[in-house]
Amino acid sequence: MSHTTSSIASAIPSSAVHSRSFTVRNGCDFTIWPAIFTDLNQGSAVPDHVTGWEARSNTQETFDVPDNWTAGRIWARRSCDFSNDSDEPSSCLDGGCNGGLICDPDNGTGVPPATVAEFTLHGDGKHDWYDVSLVDGFNLPIHINSTAGCGIASCPVDINSQCPEALKLKGPDDSTVGCNSACSAKIDGKPEDSANCCTGNHSTPETCPSSGVDHYGFFKKSCPDSVAYAFDQTSGTALWTCNSKHGANYTITFCP
Repeated sequence: MSHTTSSIASAIPSSAVHSRSFTVRNGCDFTIWPAIFTDLNQGSAVPDHVTGWEARSNTQETFDVPDNWTAGRIWARRSCDFSNDSDEPSSCLDGGCNGGLICDPDNGTGVPPATVAEFTLHGDGKHDWYDVSLVDGFNLPIHINSTAGCGIASCPVDINSQCPEALKLKGPDDSTVGCNSACSAKIDGKPEDSANCCTGNHSTPETCPSSGVDHYGFFKKSCPDSVAYAFDQTSGTALWTCNSKHGANYTITFCP
């Protein structure tokens, strides 16, 4: 789980829970396998949908999400093969999760690199909080919009071709199919005490400035309206909000 959804999760009042409508759309010219994960340490409400499914090109899936969904993640996997009933993340070329096709509800967060849409509905200040996170790297372009006309979180371009060599995830044909963050690539060799991961001695915004994160500039310049590292809130174009009174419905588009 990235720092981002943890930081925007908050206690939800014990009032009647309504639902929102979420649509996941595949705008890619190839099949993807979207996935959903809820950090159950942050909240118990979960979407009314299976946690993983196949989405052919130019199709979409709409489902209900509780009005108090907290620390939720949606991402997509590519080039998956579940024919051998494997429940290993390696069943997909990128973004695979524990559990196989249907991601495990307890530890099926997805393997980096993966571009992740993150949500906490009805959170702090009675606002929905959402973002596109590159904390776990990038695999596919994403765009999030709402029926309330609130801010658009996005990483709408395919940055794999420009990915720095040290961060590349290569496919069987040697093409770049994903771009790790400096943290997920472990390029400083110490993920438990890392300026790239904002861990250990670097676990606060003050001790983990963007200037100390390798390749931060590459990700933020490529996708300015995304979270490019764990404490990117100060950029002003990382976390997005929408007043919860609007009851906004959201559409997550892959390859917009």
